[in-house]
Amino acid sequence: MSDVTTELQNAYYDSIKELKEGEIIKGKILSVTPNEVVVDVGYKAEGMLPREEFAGFDIENTKEIDVYVENVEDEEGKIILSFKKARETKGWQNLATNFNEGDLVEGFITRRVKGGYMINVFGVEGFLPQSLSSFRNMSDEEVMGKKFYFQIVKMSRAKENFILSRKDALKMEKEISRKKIWEEIEIGKLRKGKVKSIANFGAFIDLGGVDGLLHIADMSWKKISHPSEVVAVGDEINVLVLGFDREKSKISLGLKQTTPDPWKEIDQKYLVGSLVKGRITNIQNYGIFVELEKGIEGLVHISEISWTKKFINLYETYAIGDAIETKVIGVDSAERKISLSIKHTEKDPWEDVENLVTIDTTTKGKIASYGEGCAYMELENGLEGVIYNEDISWTKRVTRAQEMLKRAHTYDVKILGIDKTNRKVILGMKQLKEDPWPQLLTRYNVGTMLEGEVVKVTNFGVFVKIEEELEGLVFSGEIEKEIVEKLKPKDKLKVKIIKIDAGAAKIGLSAKIDEEPNTAAS
Repeated sequence: MSDVTTELQNAYYDSIKELKEGEIIKGKILSVTPNEVVVDVGYKAEGMLPREEFAGFDIENTKEIDVYVENVEDEEGKIILSFKKARETKGWQNLATNFNEGDLVEGFITRRVKGGYMINVFGVEGFLPQSLSSFRNMSDEEVMGKKFYFQIVKMSRAKENFILSRKDALKMEKEISRKKIWEEIEIGKLRKGKVKSIANFGAFIDLGGVDGLLHIADMSWKKISHPSEVVAVGDEINVLVLGFDREKSKISLGLKQTTPDPWKEIDQKYLVGSLVKGRITNIQNYGIFVELEKGIEGLVHISEISWTKKFINLYETYAIGDAIETKVIGVDSAERKISLSIKHTEKDPWEDVENLVTIDTTTKGKIASYGEGCAYMELENGLEGVIYNEDISWTKRVTRAQEMLKRAHTYDVKILGIDKTNRKVILGMKQLKEDPWPQLLTRYNVGTMLEGEVVKVTNFGVFVKIEEELEGLVFSGEIEKEIVEKLKPKDKLKVKIIKIDAGAAKIGLSAKIDEEPNTAAS
């Protein structure tokens, strides 16, 4: 029996490892509690390590760790182990063997200290001076516990301390990234980038140390007027490499090329004559742009807005975002253009204009614009009418319609005729009244002298009001220059009728009156 016991004792003592203080050994994790971690290192006693030594380490999912033997047996006969010292020792061995000053190392920030930060690199703490940190505009949340690359500025293997620089590491990272990009770059390859800045002609994209140009023409399949319509500074986007020149350090990028070309086979999708719905995306003086689908816009030219209205203020009639229905009247896939029409969604009223307009009837019209010797009116039925200067007044000589008719004002007019060729209704205002000339000719004759009121002084003569709605012109040769210079509107002037032209509604006057007895009408 004693032999068996002796054998068991010998086997037990042989299984126990011989430990030395200062060495690093493997240990199996037996249990983890909130305060300690129990580790079996094959010794007669198990090691108890403070849980705080494992801060930042995933101890819950780890089965085996390296530990540092601090004391084989303390006063209580316990083995004293350290996970922290094991990491630090191995960390220093790694640093001393594999790294030199100027190299990059990865570490995380553990705490802020006076003048800088402490950085954990391979379990060893190094010092990062504030002046070399590049964390000036960053909060503690963005920094503490986060991993960064640092450059080893100074390392003392004897004293086991080292100084790091984040500022110099950033420079190295950029250069490494630049080299990597130029090594990997390939036409047709998709890359992720960040919008760095925007110009009128495009946007510069940071690909990770190398900038590429995303031209405005390569941003969207639809027309845009400025890059800010598609991207904003800080946006992260996927772009396609369209071309590059290593010697000139230029890279051309494309954004629209990352999606299918919506204009492909567009003429089969939008057939001429078909009705389509869309939303207004842009308004110009010459027409409105309508988005039919993402990347596809059509133009409704101003001439395709209305059958009847020639002068339209598009900004007052439509608004960006309005939903409208249009008809496709043309598709040019090569030029990437779709022509749309609003008026073609309705019947052309000029096809049966006789049912809308009756000659010799009275209607109302609003002055829309002016032309050479005429004014254009919008009639109540929406048709366009024209009133020529000679049809405005029986007695006044009208040289400019705007002197008699105010824009946007509504007037009663008579329908004189229909011009189907030019799509206009001929109008008149004077025809609403009886022609006064037969009566005027009985009251006024050549040679009649009278006193009138000055209406307007021009370089070719003086207009004088003879009576309401009747004016005459004193020709410049029929009045002394000195008198003209003194005249102003509403002055009284004695004149003599020297010419009457009822057909042209003109009465010629002279201010050169002899001393013959006055036979003026009063």
